[in-house]
Amino acid sequence: MDSITVFAPATVANVACGFDIFGFAVDNPGDQITLTASPEPGVRIIDIIGDEGRLPREANRNTASIAIQTYLQHINRTDVGVDVVLRKKMPLGSGLGSSAASAVAGVFAINELLNRPLTVRQLIPFAMEGERIACGSAHADNVGPSLLGGFCVIRSYQPLDVIRVNTPASLYCTLVHPDIEVNTKDARFILKNEVSLKNTITQMGNVAGLIAGLMTPDYDLISRSLVDVIIEPVRSILIPEFNEVKQAALENGALGCSISGSGPSMFALCRDPQTAERVGAAMQQAFLSVGISSESYVSEINQQGPKVLTTAEVAS
Repeated sequence: MDSITVFAPATVANVACGFDIFGFAVDNPGDQITLTASPEPGVRIIDIIGDEGRLPREANRNTASIAIQTYLQHINRTDVGVDVVLRKKMPLGSGLGSSAASAVAGVFAINELLNRPLTVRQLIPFAMEGERIACGSAHADNVGPSLLGGFCVIRSYQPLDVIRVNTPASLYCTLVHPDIEVNTKDARFILKNEVSLKNTITQMGNVAGLIAGLMTPDYDLISRSLVDVIIEPVRSILIPEFNEVKQAALENGALGCSISGSGPSMFALCRDPQTAERVGAAMQQAFLSVGISSESYVSEINQQGPKVLTTAEVAS
């Protein structure tokens, strides 16, 4: 192949009680990248579409190109040349894993272009380097599920241990992105360095309960476990009308509702697509009551991760 176009999905990280250890992929939104082989060695960003000029075009500062460069260095293929066109099909600074989707799309695409010298799981560390450029931390709770699909647990970083957990086939996610922005670094800065033993025990119970509920499956247990007593109480102050939006989701049938990643997007898990649509409309209305417009997405848990797009899919 001389050229390839790849889609990588957005993700919900933390998933209420699982700060920095839980994440899952969704069908929509996501990012799209096109790599074209070049006789000139190196990685060059030709264009970025949909970012309103906000993302760096320099290859050593962009999440997608950094992931590609790190990958090529690892497999000793610095002789390879690729031109990159990135299409941002999701909002920036949204808490939906925007930087992760770009990094995942880039490293998955170059691995495909070179006939898969590495497995998909082996690509995670290179996508993490893209995250390091974006927010200063090489975390995997977004890139893991974006690459592997499904619901992932980041059990350990040293050594890296990412576990994929089965989820109910009928589980749906509602995502609502209000028209405000929360900086990831700011959202981390306000967190407390120490947590009480009481809250730690409560959170550990919810973490275990959520995994058990997903694998059983037990929707009531999922609902009881989607509770965050450590991070949400602090970060929710950055999102106007957070409590009202969350209450609207629960009153309309959501199993649970919390912050997606560092925010400002909020997610809700639901038993079926009809409930997920109703919950999304209610959450949007709650934001709109104080003059905040928003975007809403509803999808199943994306089980595939990134995918190579056909010519017809690219055109659409």
